[in-house]
Amino acid sequence: MALPARGYFSLSLSLYGNLLVMVSIVHFKQLHSPTNFLIASLACADFLVGVTVMPFSMVRSVESCWYFGKSFCTFHTCCDVAFCYSSLFHLCFISIDRYIAVTDPLVYPTKVTVPVSGLCIAMSWVLALVYSGAVFYTGAYDDGLEEFTNALDCVGSCQPVINQFWILIDFLLFLAPAFVMIILYSNIFLVARKQAKRIGNVSSKAESLSGTYKGGRSANRERKAAKTLGITVVAFLISWLPYMINSFIDSFLGFIIPSSVYQILYWFSYYNSSLNPLIYALFYPWFRRAIKLIVSGQILKESSSTKNLFSKSA
Repeated sequence: MALPARGYFSLSLSLYGNLLVMVSIVHFKQLHSPTNFLIASLACADFLVGVTVMPFSMVRSVESCWYFGKSFCTFHTCCDVAFCYSSLFHLCFISIDRYIAVTDPLVYPTKVTVPVSGLCIAMSWVLALVYSGAVFYTGAYDDGLEEFTNALDCVGSCQPVINQFWILIDFLLFLAPAFVMIILYSNIFLVARKQAKRIGNVSSKAESLSGTYKGGRSANRERKAAKTLGITVVAFLISWLPYMINSFIDSFLGFIIPSSVYQILYWFSYYNSSLNPLIYALFYPWFRRAIKLIVSGQILKESSSTKNLFSKSA
């Protein structure tokens, strides 16, 4: 029963880890920035995967059947797809945010504001929910495959068989933002490398120390944030790409790939919802300090929201 054990661990981390991310960013005023609001919304998508998708998928994996009815199967599948694409769109907007922050830091505060971040968040949710609902609640996903669907062995099955047209749309919808993120982060790391060399040369000069150090420290913070979020993007792509490729190939081979392979791959993709809090805990000192304040109950104090999380004494 290794899968349930891993599933319970991933589910717990997806729920509590992402909840900690959301509470941290919403509660502490110092974290109220356009980037962090996008991160909080991304955590919300991962949290909802843990609430609406993973528990029922766990039962399906263990029992090899679906006991929750056809209507809930449609809702479950719709949520699964919607939250996946919502996470993808959030990550794409975050990559754009980081690209502007690193390559054009002087105009970043005027270009990327809280209202702009809110618009990106709204688009990430609306596009994902509308697309998923339109595909699965209209029944468009299995047009031409009705006989094959009815011939499935398990009467209570909830593993939607998607036709080639919508699999192709799915695959392209996944690849397009993925390519955007890869290109942007490649450029970010090239620019960051040049900036690091330039700042190192300038800061070594004693006469420019007072004016340049602050700017160098700020640029260094932006580069670290871009690196951390770049790792988040890579983790998402590694988690989801095998499943997307398998679904794409399987639809053109006549659905001959064993269901056991499907289960391994979709659980591998689910694990991504629990990875982000671990990444933040490893690379964001402010997140570790926020967790300490939340777990110890100090956020209940009246002045806790103004705590300085970027100070080592916090």
